[in-house]
Amino acid sequence: MSIDPASIVEVAPRASLRIPAHLGVIMDGNGRWAKARGKRRTEGHIEGVKALRNLVELCINYGVANLTVFSFSSENWTRPKDEIIFIFNLLRRFVASDLQRLIRNNVQVRIIGSREGLEPSLIRLIDDVEAKTAANTGLVLIVAFNYGGKAEIVDATRRIASEVAAGRLAPEQISEATIEAALYTTGIPHPDVIVRTSGEQRISNFLLWQAAYSEFVFVDDYWPDFNETAFLRVLEIFSQRVRRFGGIEAASP
Repeated sequence: MSIDPASIVEVAPRASLRIPAHLGVIMDGNGRWAKARGKRRTEGHIEGVKALRNLVELCINYGVANLTVFSFSSENWTRPKDEIIFIFNLLRRFVASDLQRLIRNNVQVRIIGSREGLEPSLIRLIDDVEAKTAANTGLVLIVAFNYGGKAEIVDATRRIASEVAAGRLAPEQISEATIEAALYTTGIPHPDVIVRTSGEQRISNFLLWQAAYSEFVFVDDYWPDFNETAFLRVLEIFSQRVRRFGGIEAASP
């Protein structure tokens, strides 16, 4: 379902909303947001960080336990080099300005994706953020950075194959649970709902295994414009969905 901004006039009372345990967000449209306003693409990324900061606060306030955001895909390396450098520097600035706030708000940060191709200083930064927030027990913020769903499954397959080759695992012992344990997101529940902004309606290699039974909501707003009204509308739509997980809806008594 796609949300038309003009249709957002009011939302259901907070008490009637079903809160997802895990919200996934494909933050799309920073560049187009900037272009529509005659600005540079980099300004769109700056505003996108502000929208992310706001979303983290919303998830804390409304009791979302896990939030996964798609910040930089493994396919994004094809973008102009200057833009990639800017995005990486923006990540560094975000950590520098927000790490203490995240710690104060009891947020645990996990950064999933490949470390291959990243500068050593950026890897150290990622490790530092994860270490300093590891003991936090509130919102788990999962940042998909240099991430691709296909690559994640390939990496999981390689780890399992190594166990088989070493004689520690028999092929017939491989199960869904085996694969789950080898994924980047091990220990994290699958997303209940995945949101994509900017009006695009595709998954773009995001959490391919984990999204098997996720609900999808497509929002017409570009990511920098995603605010509390749009967030509540997403929760309202999710609250109206009937999740069957391959079964059938229970009959009314």
